[in-house]
Amino acid sequence: MKKVSKLAMTLLAGILSMASVTSCDDNNDEPTPDPGKLTEKEQEMKAIAEQFVDATVNETYRLLADYTDQLCDAMIDLREKVRDGSVQDTDVANVCDIFLEARAAYEESEAFLFGAASDFGIDPHIDTWPLDLPGLAQALTNELQIEAMDVAEDGSWSGDTYAGNKLGQELLGFHGIEFVIFRDGAPRTAADLLGNEDYPEFTAAIPGKTVSGLNEVIFAAAVAGDLRNCCFRMEVAWNKEAPADHVTKVVDELEWVTTVGGGDLSYGENFLMAGQAGSTYATWRLAMDAILVAGCQNIADEVGQQKMGQPAYGTDVNYIESPYSHMSLVDFYDNMISIENCYMGGREEVRDETKSLHAYLQKYNPELDNKVVNAINDAKAKIQACPAPFVLNYTASEVRTAIEACSTLSSALSEASEWISAN
Repeated sequence: MKKVSKLAMTLLAGILSMASVTSCDDNNDEPTPDPGKLTEKEQEMKAIAEQFVDATVNETYRLLADYTDQLCDAMIDLREKVRDGSVQDTDVANVCDIFLEARAAYEESEAFLFGAASDFGIDPHIDTWPLDLPGLAQALTNELQIEAMDVAEDGSWSGDTYAGNKLGQELLGFHGIEFVIFRDGAPRTAADLLGNEDYPEFTAAIPGKTVSGLNEVIFAAAVAGDLRNCCFRMEVAWNKEAPADHVTKVVDELEWVTTVGGGDLSYGENFLMAGQAGSTYATWRLAMDAILVAGCQNIADEVGQQKMGQPAYGTDVNYIESPYSHMSLVDFYDNMISIENCYMGGREEVRDETKSLHAYLQKYNPELDNKVVNAINDAKAKIQACPAPFVLNYTASEVRTAIEACSTLSSALSEASEWISAN
């Protein structure tokens, strides 16, 4: 190897130094990449997330909170009319109508059970089935429990908190109320509630004892109060702008945690901070994955494999949702609406498809978008084609066809999430 003289080395160093300066000068007009700046796709995902939180989650929970509040008030009114003997069939029908509005709102929220509903155990607390009828019969013969759920001598009422703290989830929520106000797909009559409960499975659990309609509506009013409280909690947890009286009820009176991990962020804020320090979503793609997989795919699988599949395939013929109101198929359909709202950019009345997963995939992978949209529509149609009521027709061939449609939808949603994650 040749030796290089000191002079040559000095000259070479000067040339390299000048080249370095020239190189820097040549690049002065090029912006330095900003690690905090969002790419075009990330900006689109951020807009999707904002629309999802505002027009799907917050709007659905607003309706749910409103309807369950109305339901609680209506149940309390029904309780007093049964107590004084003035109840009419129209009073029971009114409660049933409000119940069904609340029920629809909840089923339309099940594509985003991730977050508050799961973290705080709200979903199993208010929507466990089948109802434990023998356990309910025993509870309603316990006069101390009935007294605790009823109005106190001083006119105060804490039945909602008693029910929520003392009754098991197999008695609480929508299905406990459903049994009291519905029977065989229709509202119960005033005469039913002015008499004693005679449902065979119920009475068989308490031989020699009776349960009055008054005890049933005392129980149902308390459970409706707890249901309202839980739905307020989901609303408050996601929406930092929730009504002040709802915040007061949940945070101040009940002293329930409503923030992510007990910290400063609401669930909505946490979701919209994806990719930033403090958020549980490390990237915007993971936020989209939560919508598509943790939310939508999860409920598609639950409807197909559990809600319909367990009774249809004989795994558990008692595993039937909403059997007393005969609204099972409506529940399943509303779950598909929940998926549709998440994918299409919000509830229909406040939807903006330009800020949706549908628009995103339509732009970047239209074939896959068509697959998802068609799968949603097909699942809805196949559920509607099932013979009603589901509780009497769960072995019908149409049910198995609907189960297959839910499976196809699940696969399409998974494929969509995988494509977004990889691209």
